[in-house]
Amino acid sequence: MDHSVLHRSDELAELLRDRLGVRLGEGFEAKVKHAGRRLPRWARRKSAVIVEAMALEAHPRLAQQVEHKKVDRAFKELRYFLERQDLKTRRKNRVLDLVTTIAFVIFVTVGLVLGVMVWRGLV
Repeated sequence: MDHSVLHRSDELAELLRDRLGVRLGEGFEAKVKHAGRRLPRWARRKSAVIVEAMALEAHPRLAQQVEHKKVDRAFKELRYFLERQDLKTRRKNRVLDLVTTIAFVIFVTVGLVLGVMVWRGLV
């Protein structure tokens, strides 16, 4: 293995910062915690595998228990997912969701006001 789990997790932490906009936290584990639901469930499970491998790698005897195939697969899948994310699109979708929600609330409110006015005979 060319790189340690810690070094490779730092690369993923940079991707989390750049692609998902996770600014809080120092290191991979903290950034995953702050990412929360921005990561799909499967990605949170894969990141838990990496965090566990980081903890095992810190201890010389426990480092032998790291399942390298499982960890490599987790790194590969998370990197692929994070590289496909686009921060601008996520922001645009968030703004569009907000505008849609506000428009729906206004539409329902106007409908209720008109309904009450018709019911009371004002229109």
